Amino acid sequence: MQRITIALLALLCSLPLLADDLAYPLNAPAPDGRRPGGTIADEAPTPVLPNDENKDLRRERNYPEQPPTIPHSIRGYLIDINSNKCLTCHSRASSARTQAPMISITHYMDRDGQPLAAVAPRRYFCTQCHVAQMEVQPLVGNDFENIDQLLQREAAGTSTGKP
Repeated sequence: MQRITIALLALLCSLPLLADDLAYPLNAPAPDGRRPGGTIADEAPTPVLPNDENKDLRRERNYPEQPPTIPHSIRGYLIDINSNKCLTCHSRASSARTQAPMISITHYMDRDGQPLAAVAPRRYFCTQCHVAQMEVQPLVGNDFENIDQLLQREAAGTSTGKP
């Protein structure tokens, strides 16, 4: 008797949720209009992954403290708690042999600024801050100005009219 009561109570509690789902069909159009074709009920083809930028050139940084971007493909790189493929070229011990830029000395410091012999645990997972670049067309217009352009405009006393 008690099991039947619990089952009926669970069914009654779930009815409003089921009714709400039926009122909004799964294949309704996306509210923002930006997602290309399909909704949760439709199966869209998997998009093709764009090519990684593989120029091996250092990119300029656009603002102070910007982490450098990764100028080569990192597909297939294993970065987990036991292994970090980036360190095979960019560690202090390997950078002279590989001619890759050594990671910053700040990556060898703990949160209190004390130097460490190995990469600090909080800096070990490179892709938390550093990203590879892709060869793609921008999705939206962009009028970003880097810090040097802003300083030059300020020195010249001109304004773009932005708030």
